[in-house]
Amino acid sequence: MTNSIGRQPTYSAPLVLVVDDGEMNRALVEAYLGDLDCRIRTAEDGPTALAAIDAESPDLVLLDVQMPGMDGYEVCRRIKARPRGRLLPVVMITALDHPKDRVLALEAGADDFMSKPVDRVELVARVRSALRLKALYDNLDSADQVIFSLAAAVEAKDAYTERHTHRVAETARHVGEKMGLSERALDALYRGGIIHDIGKIGVPDAVLLKPGPLDARELASMRMHPIIGESIVRPLRSGASLLPIIRHHHEHFDGGGYPDGLARRAIPHLARIVAVCDAYDALVTDRPYRRAKSVDEAIAILNDGAGHQWDPEAVEVLTSEMSNMRTLGVA
Repeated sequence: MTNSIGRQPTYSAPLVLVVDDGEMNRALVEAYLGDLDCRIRTAEDGPTALAAIDAESPDLVLLDVQMPGMDGYEVCRRIKARPRGRLLPVVMITALDHPKDRVLALEAGADDFMSKPVDRVELVARVRSALRLKALYDNLDSADQVIFSLAAAVEAKDAYTERHTHRVAETARHVGEKMGLSERALDALYRGGIIHDIGKIGVPDAVLLKPGPLDARELASMRMHPIIGESIVRPLRSGASLLPIIRHHHEHFDGGGYPDGLARRAIPHLARIVAVCDAYDALVTDRPYRRAKSVDEAIAILNDGAGHQWDPEAVEVLTSEMSNMRTLGVA
């Protein structure tokens, strides 16, 4: 028996989900793809397809447009609205051949479009191309995982900040929702909240864990962490939307922050939101140099600093939500 320590990871062929209300159409596509190195699953309608994606995320969706109930456009929109759905290739297949149908498919988020009757050679070529694209996305995602692991390593250095970044991420996303931000912005708020302090991996532990005030040299070292964090994440294509959060979450609304002394609307909007959520969580948790503030005390501090240290709109939304939770007995 092979020792599990030396066992190689089991290869799993990519999974293609074929969604069509016509049984013969599903069987035909399955037959056309029979020689490809992939697994094939089928679904006869939109709800079944979404349930199949929940059960096991495919590497490609071949999606019919004209289906009873939930049409292919709506299925595609729902797929792309999911956190990991943006990187799931969707090829829409339809007998409709008017240009507006292609426009509707693209507006729904489709990555490609094919017309019925499907040509076998073209289908195989499109599927191979889409699976290569998905493999590239997966590699980018793996790089993301390395970055998130580094962020977790930073957090693990200090018992006082355990789960801090996850709380900041969840709060920032919630505040963004209340502000009516797009799903893309909400995703950036969450991911940026998790890794906003990743640059602290370059700050000495003696500075990070010091139980008292920092001297001038230590303070300068600590204030390098947004720049260090930006340099860590910048090579990631998938991290472009996170860079403003990482670099600017310590800017002050009145221009007195760091590293660039930006003021008011010159500070990126998402960074202003994360800054308020970061400050709130820091206030209501124990730190080496002080005990945690109460929720009411934290709200008072944020309100007092609105327009000076923090964005007034973000403060108003966050403190209003926390006050409501207090009233409901949640916070």
